[in-house]
Amino acid sequence: MLTTPFIVLIERLLALRMRAAAALAVLALAGLPVGAQAQNSKIALDLQNMLAQPLTPKINWARDISGQRYVKVLIVSNSSDPDLATLRAAVMNNGGAIYYRYTSVAAVSAMLPAAKVATIAALAEVQSVSPNRLVTQTASTLEAATGVPNVRTTGGTTYAGNIGMTGNGIGIAVLDSGIAWQHANFAGDGAGESRVRERVNFLKAGDASLVGVRDWTPGVDVSGALFPGSLTMTTYLSRIQDGFNPKADPYGHGSHVAAVAAGRGAYRSVDSTGIAPNASLYDVKVLDDNGYGQLSDVLAGIDWVIYHARYKNIRVLNISLGADSSESYRTDPLARAVRSAVAQGIVVVVAGGNFGLRNGAETYGTISSPGNEPSVITVGAVNLHGSIDRGDDTVNNFSSRGPTRGKMVDVATGKVLVDNLLKPDLVAPGNRIVAALGSDTVAAGGQWNLLARTYPGLAALAGVTQSADRGLMALSGTSISAPAVAGAVALMLQANNGLTPPMVKAILQYTAQPLPNANLLQQGAGLLNIDGAVQMAKALRNDMTQKLNAGTAIPVGDSLLWYAGAPLPAPQSTINGKTFKWSQIVFAGGNRVLTGTALFTQWQAFYDPKLLWVRDRVRTLNVSYWPLTGNLWPKAVTDSAASNRALVSPGVVSLVELAGISSLRGATGVFAPVTTLSAWALAGSGQRYKSGLVLSEGLVLSEGLVLSEGLVLSEGLVLSEGLVLSEGLVLSEGLVLSESGMTKATDSRTTLMLGEP
Repeated sequence: MLTTPFIVLIERLLALRMRAAAALAVLALAGLPVGAQAQNSKIALDLQNMLAQPLTPKINWARDISGQRYVKVLIVSNSSDPDLATLRAAVMNNGGAIYYRYTSVAAVSAMLPAAKVATIAALAEVQSVSPNRLVTQTASTLEAATGVPNVRTTGGTTYAGNIGMTGNGIGIAVLDSGIAWQHANFAGDGAGESRVRERVNFLKAGDASLVGVRDWTPGVDVSGALFPGSLTMTTYLSRIQDGFNPKADPYGHGSHVAAVAAGRGAYRSVDSTGIAPNASLYDVKVLDDNGYGQLSDVLAGIDWVIYHARYKNIRVLNISLGADSSESYRTDPLARAVRSAVAQGIVVVVAGGNFGLRNGAETYGTISSPGNEPSVITVGAVNLHGSIDRGDDTVNNFSSRGPTRGKMVDVATGKVLVDNLLKPDLVAPGNRIVAALGSDTVAAGGQWNLLARTYPGLAALAGVTQSADRGLMALSGTSISAPAVAGAVALMLQANNGLTPPMVKAILQYTAQPLPNANLLQQGAGLLNIDGAVQMAKALRNDMTQKLNAGTAIPVGDSLLWYAGAPLPAPQSTINGKTFKWSQIVFAGGNRVLTGTALFTQWQAFYDPKLLWVRDRVRTLNVSYWPLTGNLWPKAVTDSAASNRALVSPGVVSLVELAGISSLRGATGVFAPVTTLSAWALAGSGQRYKSGLVLSEGLVLSEGLVLSEGLVLSEGLVLSEGLVLSEGLVLSEGLVLSESGMTKATDSRTTLMLGEP
């Protein structure tokens, strides 16, 4: 009888064979020789597979027009020209159309004849071609469980007078289905005031706005130059403004997410107050009333946030969306866009995904995009088990596990490279979390949102009397965990506005509470600890971001302390009467685990948000600004190879060597329990860098923790190679999902929506 691991192995080998055959078919269809790997490696796998089909499938990004197949794509370039003039000309000359040129990534949203995809991919300045994929959504108990009462007074309804950290002055942008601005959870301090400061709708931009006019029309370039104050920019901004209409979030996902981050809920007995109730919110709508949208709209929304971040003091970007993309973080358009946001100084918090289980088996390698991007904070979900006692908290079964599994083909060798990076970064409450039930205003009928109408159990809450603009519901998923962390970031930035995005991530990881019986790929560094994070934020200098913005070079090893010998807080917290030790571990370089107080007494190179260090690859991201705007309005973000430099200061300790070779059965390497690594850190074990870690010519940096391909095919490990959502339906290459539910008509969606026992 065949064993399950052997059957899994056979299935994987057959899948690889089928993918190889599909790739050869694509080359033949495009008229290219089989050896043309350079062009083929630039084309996303789902686009390759579609091009190989004899008939055009019914998908949103492909269509037959007058007997010719066209596709809508995102073309990512490595050009240093922010206008991408050569690429745009090539698209037009090959019978295509251009809808949008991005700031967050050197890319265009375009339409191409299918027969010309390989031609465009062959251009030297083209890095990747991806389809314009369909996207869809993916004190109070929350306050008490995360340690908020330790950093502010709670229990009153006058939030303006609340003492301590409330997120005051910090802007959080929420990319989602909209925010029901009129809901009581988003009330401001004045009568009738809403803390939703602005609403923009990207369903009104790009190719979606051209339906019935010039959509699917070759020879159109409506991308325009978005110079501040220009007619093109003014027209564009006026088009996406959504005002404050009474039907802001008919779907309901975005309102709940925003309320977890920054809701005010003390006006009723069931307190649903979020983490940062004084923060300002920016509603960036990228999903329609049924929870669907396009990848191009998500990228345009990120563009808007990057463009306005400094002007509106948007310091945090929450993205509770996820795509099962097989692309490497190097080429994935969504990963590249959020990387650009980080380079601009925005802390980007994303949901890890809800794919930790497949057919009842724990599945590794299921982190969604853009959670696969090393520079963002990727969050998994924890089950509070109905109490504020952190001692019984466990990682949700549905919460996606690492490592990241993005792939790209090395053009020089033809070898498939797998990212295999450590994720998630940490976990936070994400099971049956109560927050705003976004609905229409009373004047518009007071109708519940689509999620609550479809799943009435979400709004069946004990002790809650539902009413318009004051309704509550409970959702589960990593998309609910993400805004809990986004709210925590707002508190940290209020405590210390000089923190850079990588510093924020390092503090969150170092102060996290390691949960027992969970490894690095399940919980990252551990459970969100707001008490510890704010303590550490307050202990560090508050001028590092300002120095970087002024162009000041900060040498590795420069002091992060207020004064020589200033103490760091004791590495422990007491929440709800229980004291626990911090994890004291930090991820760096994609797959390294570091510890030691030197991480926070001294400046580390990877704290610069413009430095991207992943394994032996170090890149510098360069943000250019429109002329004569005082470095306020960014124009483009490009990257280049980093010069020789120190990456880590002397005194930092590596735990990689102690963790050993990755083995699921042996609980070593990436499968090491975080409690074990934390105990080693507390004991002072590990390899101390006496001279730091330096990038120099000829030096190949060590791999860190590696998940070998041999391990993938052994030990009974189930590893995702494309998320199978239901019989015959394979969710390949990046359908973006609501992290509160999966798009399949089975009871499993209802189970996830309502949470785990």
